[in-house]
Amino acid sequence: MRSFAYVRAGTVEEAVAEVAADPEAAFLAGGTTQVDLMRDEVFRPARLVDITRLPLRGVRRDGDRALVAGALTTMEELAAHEDVAARLPLVREALLRGASPQLRHMATLGGNLLQRTRCRYYRDPSTACNKREPGTGCAALDGHHRMHAVLGTSPHCIATHPSDLAVALLALDASVHVHGPDGERAVRLAEFYRVPGSTPHIENVLAHGELITRLEIPLLPPGARSGYLKVRDRASYEFALASVAAALVLDGGRIRSARLALGGVGTVPWRAPRAEELLSGVRPDDDVLRAAAEAALEGAEGRPGNGFKVELGRRAVVRMLGALAREGRP
Repeated sequence: MRSFAYVRAGTVEEAVAEVAADPEAAFLAGGTTQVDLMRDEVFRPARLVDITRLPLRGVRRDGDRALVAGALTTMEELAAHEDVAARLPLVREALLRGASPQLRHMATLGGNLLQRTRCRYYRDPSTACNKREPGTGCAALDGHHRMHAVLGTSPHCIATHPSDLAVALLALDASVHVHGPDGERAVRLAEFYRVPGSTPHIENVLAHGELITRLEIPLLPPGARSGYLKVRDRASYEFALASVAAALVLDGGRIRSARLALGGVGTVPWRAPRAEELLSGVRPDDDVLRAAAEAALEGAEGRPGNGFKVELGRRAVVRMLGALAREGRP
């Protein structure tokens, strides 16, 4: 591990100023992914600014509109909140299936949204990776890519985004509030992540020195049905091959509104607006669910090692929506 300077920030403004002033500085919170990357010499900051003691923790209710969660709130704290259990089952399930209990008690919400890909080539400095070193190539294209993306890919990167929480929050139209050198701003999660294109090393819209301070998570209406289905190789502590976050509001046997987002199949958490349109105002019969699944995976491009994900994603969508329509569990 490369040697680095360490600073503990006393205020948000101090933390932002410390990082903004040094191109090689970074924030440090739970560190559950960051420290691993530093050990592997993939992430090599010259200066770490510890933000763990900043007042960015806790969950509060904003009327009947939303929950506001501090960026340093742990995954476990949000999962245990009574309003999440009662009104946002898809968020609770994504959190509980996203990490082991030990990690959930340490990992922060802001850090979870910013976690780096699990691509083995990104994490191995001896291999070519445009995300780690722009212009070096993508070893995953012709290498082992079973876990990689089929949506939002480019000739420069096919790495999958790893967060389960981000998928559930995307389905809810959540937003993040950030504080930077130029002040504060809010960013919808739908506009936060960037598909790789020709610049896979640029993963989101944050400028250097900008710090996520809180998340705003809209509440589903009373009576809405929601859930998170995660398909993986083993039952615990494993990343998704395909996942689905969904919410339905039904009225008289018809779907009044639907929310749908996918994980494990995209280079970013993947919203499915066309599928949501197909579901609105209709009865959730098998043909409708299959049509929605086809729309959700429209444009997917598999490779020899991960082409199965296209059909797996479709089946996961049908299973999740069917379970919600029956008021059962997937």
